[in-house]
Amino acid sequence: MLTVCALAIIGLSIVLLSRDTPVTSSDSNILTMYTAAGMRIAVEEIAEQYQQESGTSIDLQYGGSNTLLNQMQVNGFDTADLYLAADDFYTDKAVELGLAAEVLPIGHQRAVIAVRKENPRGIASLADLLKDGVSIASANPDQAAIGKATKKLLEAISVDGTTRWQQFEDAVTEHGVFKPTVNEVANDVKIGAVDAAIVWETTVAMPLYRDELVTIDVPELNGDPNLISVAVLNSSKQPTAALKFARYLTARDKGLPIFAKYGARPVEGDVWTEHPKMNFFCGAVNRRIVEDVVARFSEREGVDINTNYDGCGILTGRMKTIEGQKPELGFPDVYLACDVYYLENVREWFQEAANISDVEIVIAVPKGSDRVRSPDDLIKPGVRVSIGQPDQCTIGALTRRMLQAEGIYDQLIEKQKQSGEVVVEKSSSALLIPDVVTGNVDATIAYITDVLANTDEVDIVRFTSPLNRAVQPFSIAKSSDHKYLARRLFREIVASPKAFEDAGFHFRLADDGTPHSPESDTP
Repeated sequence: MLTVCALAIIGLSIVLLSRDTPVTSSDSNILTMYTAAGMRIAVEEIAEQYQQESGTSIDLQYGGSNTLLNQMQVNGFDTADLYLAADDFYTDKAVELGLAAEVLPIGHQRAVIAVRKENPRGIASLADLLKDGVSIASANPDQAAIGKATKKLLEAISVDGTTRWQQFEDAVTEHGVFKPTVNEVANDVKIGAVDAAIVWETTVAMPLYRDELVTIDVPELNGDPNLISVAVLNSSKQPTAALKFARYLTARDKGLPIFAKYGARPVEGDVWTEHPKMNFFCGAVNRRIVEDVVARFSEREGVDINTNYDGCGILTGRMKTIEGQKPELGFPDVYLACDVYYLENVREWFQEAANISDVEIVIAVPKGSDRVRSPDDLIKPGVRVSIGQPDQCTIGALTRRMLQAEGIYDQLIEKQKQSGEVVVEKSSSALLIPDVVTGNVDATIAYITDVLANTDEVDIVRFTSPLNRAVQPFSIAKSSDHKYLARRLFREIVASPKAFEDAGFHFRLADDGTPHSPESDTP
C-alpha cells in the first residue's frame, strides 16, 4: 500500500507542485492565480483561451484550498493576484482576513463517492464504504475544501452514539490514507491504491478520471452544494487586470461553459465584454453618497458607468419609453430610487430590491426666519412655498402624500389657484434648497440630507407625521447582462455605513452590508 501510494504522489507531483521560482505578477502581461487543485483542468483551459484572446498569461499555482489560504497568511504572497477556491468559505475567509477584496461566484459542486468503474467491492452507500476491508482515501479537512465539506456533512449525522465523521475518520486511519488535495485522492482510486474516496463530482468529470471512475450519490453527502469562487487579492499590483480575468472566468459565454464541461453547475454569470458599459439611474437624493463611489468603482473595475441623476418620476418616465427594457438603448442595469414609491411602478422590470437607507423629510426655512414654525404655517397668506413636482420627483410624490394625510395639500394648491401666491413646483429635490437660500421662498419641503449641506443658511422645521421618511431601494434590472457586476457595485455603495450617517441618512442594512448571497438573484 505504501509503495503504491508513494508512486501515486510522485506521479501527481509532476502537475501539482508549484514552480520553484514563482513568476512575479508586476508584469502587466502576467497574472498569478492560486488555484484549488481540483479545478486544474478547467482553469488551465480557460487560462489558455484567455491568453490567446488577450495576450495576458496566467501563472497557475496549485494546492488545497485551505493550504493555499494558510500559505497566504504565513508568507504574504505579495505578488499574487487571484485566489480560486473550491468552497466560498475560503474566499470569504480571505476577505475576513484582509487578504482579498472582491469575490466572484463560479458554480456549485457536490461531494460524491468515487470508485473504479468495475467497483469490485460493490460499494453503493456510505455504509458500504465503512465496511471492514474497504480501503478509503480522503482529502485532509485541514488542507482541502472537499475534506472540510466531508467532515461538515458527516459530523451532522449521528449513528449509535457517534458521528458518521468519526466512523469515516477511523476507517480512513485504519484502512486508507489522508491526502492534501482532491486530485491525489482521486488518483489513488484510479490506480487501485484504495477502493473508494469522497471527491467532488467535478473531479470525476476531469479527463484524468472520467473514463475510469464513476460516482455514487449518497444522501449523507447531499447537503447544500459548495460554491466555487474566485477572489481578487489585496496583494495584487494590478487589480483592474485581475478583475478583468475574474470577469472572464465567471462569464456565461467564456469561462462558465468550460467549468460546466468538467462537472460544475455554473451560476448565471454576466456576458463577457472586455470593457463593460453599465447604465445606472440614480434618484437625486442619493447623489452625495453615490457619485464618488461610482468613480472609484469604475476605475478599479475598468468599466464605464453612465449615471443619470434626476427626479425619479423623470427617470421612471424614461424607462417606460425604452423599447423592450434594452440596456443598449439606455434602459438602466441598476436603479437606486429615492423611495420605494418610485420603484413600485417599474417593479416588474427589476429583481427584488434591497432597501439601503432612509432619510427624513423636513421643512427648510431661511436662517433665523420665524414665518414657518409648523406645517400649518405653509398655508398662511403671504407665505411663499416650493415643493417637488409629484409626477416628476419622489420628494414631490411623498410631500403630496404626507400633506394630504395632514389635511394641508389641497389647501396649499388652492391657495396658489385662488390668490396667486407663490407655490413653486420643482422637478428634482436638488432644486428645492437653493430657493430658500436665495430668498425666493419662505419655506420648502426637502430631504434633510439636502438641508444639512446648507445649515449656515437654512433652519429645519420637523414634521411629526409617520410619513416623513423616504426609503432608498437598490435593484438590478432583469434584462441586465451585468448583474454580478451590479452586485459588486451594490456592495461598494453599502461598504461605508458611516458615510450614509454623516450625510444625514439612516443606514438600514446589516453590519456586513450584504443581505443577499452573491449567487442569488437579488443584490
